[in-house]
Amino acid sequence: MTEGPAPVERIRAAFVGGEFDEIPVLIQEGLDEASDPGALLDDGMIPGLREVGEQFQRGEVYLPEMMMAADAWQEGMDLLGPLLAAEGRRGEAKAKVVLGSVKGDVHSLGKNIEATMLQTAGFEVVDLGSDVPAAAFVEEAEKARADIIALSALMTTTMAQQQDVIQHLEARGGRAEYYVMVGGGPTTAAWAQQIGADGYGQTAADAVDLALAYVEARR
Repeated sequence: MTEGPAPVERIRAAFVGGEFDEIPVLIQEGLDEASDPGALLDDGMIPGLREVGEQFQRGEVYLPEMMMAADAWQEGMDLLGPLLAAEGRRGEAKAKVVLGSVKGDVHSLGKNIEATMLQTAGFEVVDLGSDVPAAAFVEEAEKARADIIALSALMTTTMAQQQDVIQHLEARGGRAEYYVMVGGGPTTAAWAQQIGADGYGQTAADAVDLALAYVEARR
């Protein structure tokens, strides 16, 4: 009798094939088959979501699919997270990121995708949500002992709030302690340079690449 695909392959294929509702079911089936929770994450969930992200960058899938993939990821982690924590298997995060949409900006879709992709890349993410005042970014970064601050602005009227966060950091004498990256529809690399940000990401995947490059550079 021929065996079917391994649980990790079924999970990865469900992400790539857009069968997002099946992912928590497949994870539970994998656990019922005594699959290693870490393998379900590392060899199934992570490569699956990364492939969806690559499809999104290439224009092969669109924002609704990306958001459904992010929701499926969270449902999967609701199942796997307690098991991984009990094992103490998960290694130390590459770095800690404080992320949010700036004050006046209630958009969250792009930010949510970025948060999910950063987590899959091994970062610990503190998501402050939307409409976050500049002072709150700074206070939460200090409290969390973050390494990176990621600022999303989806409207031209809120872009200046990104600069406000950097000015708050400078006023508190803590600018050099954080890698600040900005993104969002109206932002550009020139804007990032103008306000003194350390990096600009046009897409969520760009932001992950920036964060990984920062971690590599500081080693």
